[in-house]
Amino acid sequence: MLGPRQEAQAALFYEFSLEDHIQQNHLLRSIDRFVDLSGIRQYLAEFYSHTGRPSIDPELLIRML
Repeated sequence: MLGPRQEAQAALFYEFSLEDHIQQNHLLRSIDRFVDLSGIRQYLAEFYSHTGRPSIDPELLIRML
């Protein structure tokens, strides 16, 4: 099931938070401004089931990779 889009998904995998583990001055934070993944949900929607437990937002999953 396609997970809900949220501005910030605070806790991933129980108590793990990306914000707590990536330094504010890390290179990835500056690159993030230039990466546009706004269309990824529409592109990947057909691969998600409409039943079951909601997944992590696909944009967030791509960014974690």
